[in-house]
Amino acid sequence: MTKMDIFPLMMTPQEGQSGGGSGFFIMLGLMFVVMYFFMIRPQAKRAKKQQQYREELKKGDKIVTTGGIHGKIAEVRDTTFILDIEGGGKLKIDKSAVSMEASALLNNEKS
Repeated sequence: MTKMDIFPLMMTPQEGQSGGGSGFFIMLGLMFVVMYFFMIRPQAKRAKKQQQYREELKKGDKIVTTGGIHGKIAEVRDTTFILDIEGGGKLKIDKSAVSMEASALLNNEKS
C-alpha cells in the first residue's frame, strides 16, 4: 500500500464511531444559547436601564459622574449636562458619564 491508499482509510469513521458533525454543531449552538442568556441578554438589559435613567434626569437632580464628580444638574442639553458644583463652578459633562448606581446611592442617602 502506498501513502495515497492510506489517507482515505484514515478519513472514514471506524466501527462504532459516528461522524460527529451534527453533534458538534448542536453543542456549538447550545453553547451560544447559554452564553446569550447568561452574558449578552443581562448586559443589554442593564445598558437599556442606564440609558432610560439618563434620559429621565432633569434640572435640579443630584448626580455623580463615573469620575466621581458630584453636582446638581443646572441645564439639560441633547447629549450633555451642565452641572453646578461646589464652590460655584460649572461643568459640562457628557450624559454617558453619569453613574446610575452612584447617583442612586447619593439620592438615597439624602432622602
